[in-house]
Amino acid sequence: MILIDVLPIALLGALLGLDVVTFPQAMISRPIVAATAAGAFIGHPVAGLTIGGILELMALGMLPFGASKYPEWGSASVVGGALYASQMGDPPGALAVSVLAGLVTAVASGWSMVRLRRLIASRAATERAALDAGSSSAIIGLQLFGLTADFVRGGAVTFIAMLLFRPAVGAVVARWTSDATFSRAVVVTVGAAVAAGAIWKIFHSVPLARLLFLGGLVAGVTLLVMR
Repeated sequence: MILIDVLPIALLGALLGLDVVTFPQAMISRPIVAATAAGAFIGHPVAGLTIGGILELMALGMLPFGASKYPEWGSASVVGGALYASQMGDPPGALAVSVLAGLVTAVASGWSMVRLRRLIASRAATERAALDAGSSSAIIGLQLFGLTADFVRGGAVTFIAMLLFRPAVGAVVARWTSDATFSRAVVVTVGAAVAAGAIWKIFHSVPLARLLFLGGLVAGVTLLVMR
């Protein structure tokens, strides 16, 4: 792979990884959006949308807030979408292997977010006196440091993942022998099962969640039928 081909994808991963927690938190880092955007960069937005929908199902039960540890789906979905969209003709195994690459990247990128938090905390500790005094330059400097570091983190994770997984996905797909329909059905079933578990948990912990879910389902089906 030519390195220059990876740079636009890495830049997209940096921007969408930044959205997860840091800025602007506009939900553009959700898998269904991020993977579709990555697929569009490759020239196959439908392929990006397809894998984005599956990754979205798997991400439903993981909410990025508080100090909890969670996979970072923004950069990971860019990787998954770019990998799947780059497999011309949708060969058997391409979806399954690309989803796996996206999941591995999500876990690794989540780990990098933990390291970044510790780095920012260390930086804040060194400027404790200025922050306690209400120094605007110290506050702005710390904010800019966090934004820049998270941008670099997302870009680096995406860049490294693409360099590692692009040839690996191609090699596995070239040797894939399972039926395409069966392998895709397994991926969709796993995604649906994970999503069902997340929905079941929400039903038992959020008031009126079932009514809101049914209302959204009815509205969505109605819009689909009216089209």
